[in-house]
Amino acid sequence: MMAEQITGPVPDIPDPYSIPLESINVAQPMLFQNDAHWAYFERLRKEDPVHYCADSAFGPYWSITRYEDIFEVDTNHELFSSAMGVTVGGLGGPPGQPDEQAEETAKDSPEEKPRQQQWDGFAMFIAMDPPKHDLQRATVTSVVAPANLALLEGTIRERAADILDSLPRGETFNWVDLVSIELTTQMLATLFDFPFEDRRKLTRWSDVATSPPGAGIVETPEQKRAELVECLEYFTRLWNERVKQPPKNDLISMLAHGEATKDMAPFEFLGNLLLLIVGGNDTTRNSISGGVLALNENPDEYQKLRENQDLIPNMVSEIIRWQTPLAHMRRTAVKDTVLNGKQIKAGDKVVMWYVSGNRDEEAIPDANKFIIDRPKARQHLSFGFGIHRCMGNRLAEMQLRIVWEEIMKRYSFIEVVGEPKRTWSTFVKGYTDLPVRVHEL
Repeated sequence: MMAEQITGPVPDIPDPYSIPLESINVAQPMLFQNDAHWAYFERLRKEDPVHYCADSAFGPYWSITRYEDIFEVDTNHELFSSAMGVTVGGLGGPPGQPDEQAEETAKDSPEEKPRQQQWDGFAMFIAMDPPKHDLQRATVTSVVAPANLALLEGTIRERAADILDSLPRGETFNWVDLVSIELTTQMLATLFDFPFEDRRKLTRWSDVATSPPGAGIVETPEQKRAELVECLEYFTRLWNERVKQPPKNDLISMLAHGEATKDMAPFEFLGNLLLLIVGGNDTTRNSISGGVLALNENPDEYQKLRENQDLIPNMVSEIIRWQTPLAHMRRTAVKDTVLNGKQIKAGDKVVMWYVSGNRDEEAIPDANKFIIDRPKARQHLSFGFGIHRCMGNRLAEMQLRIVWEEIMKRYSFIEVVGEPKRTWSTFVKGYTDLPVRVHEL
């Protein structure tokens, strides 16, 4: 399961216009969990679109909040590097010193990957710069190539149909758990050729990787490390099986046989696993839930969908923009530069707030409206741009398209019957609970 909502009274979140501009800090999970971040970003876009926050739980950082500035940073990897981490809190980036236990394991079993190594950072190809990034990404890209997606479509449709047919009738249930998580976890298990009966482990590891200790998933850094050890150990067993077999069309086999990835150190293997798990899990599952919520909040758009289901592909892009399932990505300036008139120094954290850029009305007309037949709906920021553009964007769109096609065959209305609970995170913008009832045709 995903993180439970932090218990206790709702925090007193101040009006952003009551705070001195220089004191605004948008990297606060409580803002996102309480859906209170919108006015903060609105003020930054209007008054200080390249904004320096000198003091936060993650240290100083720059907030980039307008569409065009985000595009400029995202497409300039030579100036804004991913190699020091891709989130404001540090997911990805340079690993620390090898763990002593891992070194001993390596000595004992030199032919197999050690269980545990390098825990204060993850090496993953999204947190690399060229040329290494390009080589590692290319190793696994074929799994989401058009020909392979065509082969996967029937499997996705069959599974979506089974999930939707099994939903409770006449009672309230959690859409996040029964539909969004289940569908995306089944897809991940297929892509990894992962034991199907253990597929919920993938969901758990995704949540552990993206959640800070004490936020409802894991309580301590030690627990987080222990669970990621379990992830590495499990996948190491799969790796050692696949490396002895002829190459197959699953992600583990691709990594085990790829020239750029077959000699990865354990922490690098773990990092790339977590990248693929999170990328294939959080984004799609939260867009599936976010779409249900958006249509409930905009009943005229839901009616538009009922009357014309040919709008589904375009609606999928609008859902992904509207939800923005990953709120931000981070870069680090590699040399002094100027962005929109602001002096950014080498080594500064630069955070691209996709969630803000997707509501920038200077770039997207009526950006604060959910419009399922929006022209040019796919020109959003949610997948990023440049060399780090989401590798699985077409797979995510296909899953969402199929699930909505199958929903509309069965149900006239997925009715949200209670307040959604959102994740405690500045990175994953999603839901832990969405209470719904289904109404059949």
